[in-house]
Amino acid sequence: MSLAAGPPGKLIIHVDGGARGNPGPAAIGVVVWTESGKLLEELGEEIGPATNNVAEYRAVLRGLERAAALGARDVELVNDSELVARQLTGAYKVKHPSMKPLHERASSALRGFRSWRIRTVPRAENARADELVNGALDGTL
Repeated sequence: MSLAAGPPGKLIIHVDGGARGNPGPAAIGVVVWTESGKLLEELGEEIGPATNNVAEYRAVLRGLERAAALGARDVELVNDSELVARQLTGAYKVKHPSMKPLHERASSALRGFRSWRIRTVPRAENARADELVNGALDGTL
């Protein structure tokens, strides 16, 4: 992105995380779009052994990292994990000890944006992020 174009403003970030075995081999998928629908980047990465919920948080963190690096001021996270979404909005408490540090990191990262929103959608509406998770786990990316 050229500096002349300025920061992208709001980015839409589709995130997904998954583990095979729960816990087991895990991966994340992140797809970053501009508000106008232009695909900026997508990535699928293995993250080592983890649970599904840890993988979901790691995907959120990676998506927020990419949004910040791209200069976004506003972000909309789209995921298929109601638990993570409700924990980040404060509707659910974070009780599991392994989730607390990830929640704190994600909350801190979100405070770095002017505004943020998280939306939970059915898996079918988050299909590309899910494909990236599976591609990373299958070694087909």
